[in-house]
Amino acid sequence: MIPELRVSFNRTWTADRYAKFLRDLDEAAGTHVEFRCSETPVFLPNDLLAKMVRYGQELYGQLAGNPAYRKTADTTIPPEFRVPGATEHPLFVQADFGLIREPDGSLAPKLVEIQGFPSIYAFQITLARQYQSAFSLPENLTPFLSGLEEKSYFELLRKVILNGHSPDEVILLEIDPYRQKTSPDFFVTRQRLGIKIACIRDVQRKGQKLFFEGKPVKRIYNRVIVDELVRKNVRGGFDFRDEVDVEWAGHPNWFFLLSKYSLPWFKHECVPETRFLSDIDPLPENLPDYVLKPLYSFAGLGVKIDPSKQDIAAIPLERRRDYVLQRKMDFVPTIETPSGMTKIEVRIMYVRDDSGLRAVTTVVRSGRGKMMGVDFNKNLDWVGATAGFHIE
Repeated sequence: MIPELRVSFNRTWTADRYAKFLRDLDEAAGTHVEFRCSETPVFLPNDLLAKMVRYGQELYGQLAGNPAYRKTADTTIPPEFRVPGATEHPLFVQADFGLIREPDGSLAPKLVEIQGFPSIYAFQITLARQYQSAFSLPENLTPFLSGLEEKSYFELLRKVILNGHSPDEVILLEIDPYRQKTSPDFFVTRQRLGIKIACIRDVQRKGQKLFFEGKPVKRIYNRVIVDELVRKNVRGGFDFRDEVDVEWAGHPNWFFLLSKYSLPWFKHECVPETRFLSDIDPLPENLPDYVLKPLYSFAGLGVKIDPSKQDIAAIPLERRRDYVLQRKMDFVPTIETPSGMTKIEVRIMYVRDDSGLRAVTTVVRSGRGKMMGVDFNKNLDWVGATAGFHIE
């Protein structure tokens, strides 16, 4: 999207460079990266990037300043997943934006979703560094936001994730972590912060204390997605509802408190019309102009791009409060590649520190399918996970 950088990158790209990039990425991550990484990074104009950063902060500010939202959202937390000691604010926030074309030809970001659950903060920097190295990107390009660079970025992560504890007292908690596609992020987190990777099945409770590999756990960097916990019927070594002497780096309640549930509450130019399915009667005649989304799923699970009345009829009335119907946006292709114009979705990654909600970097996904997920972009090249760069 910065034309001179795009032209230069495409002109100098080679298959050998890309193959080396993938090999070096595996080596740097300390494990094989199973998900597809695109042949190209993305070059983001500063004004567009700044707008997305500001929009994400404004959106969270709307919720934080709305006591009615917090009170109502709190009722959506299932009793079996209500964790004691909820924090006033989320430690991590992610805001995902797609791009539309305005009548004047300019690009404008529109919110896809927002979440209070951590993303791939560690791996994303490794991914960006490998793009820089493999393709000799200009030195004035950076993947960092808010004036951060690599050292200060990981110092910030260390501060918020460890909160002053020794690394051997902190665990990254996941379900079968070494089988997850996001495991490269776990490996890089361990490399950078020194904390342990722990499966929820292997954490044990003794009285008010939690233990992993025989050692006490003081703080948990939580990466357990409740949706997966339910689908796989996982039994952990402790119950999330337990009153235990442990801190949470990313309190689990924010999985529900800041999620697709928030979409109908926003009043902002970047948020498409969104309503709870339970509040819609009668259904709009133009259903194909909407997207049907379950509130608490990841990676596009359960999303219907072109919903039909039959799709909605299949949802029991008592479950319709767990879905939203969102007006479909015409996200436009913006990245010129040898295989054609490609769409992107930009995730602005925030961390809460002493200064408030701070944008730190981006995660970018690219694709030419109806959605950015793997299932919608099978057998395509120049698509997948990638890194966003902007000019310092």
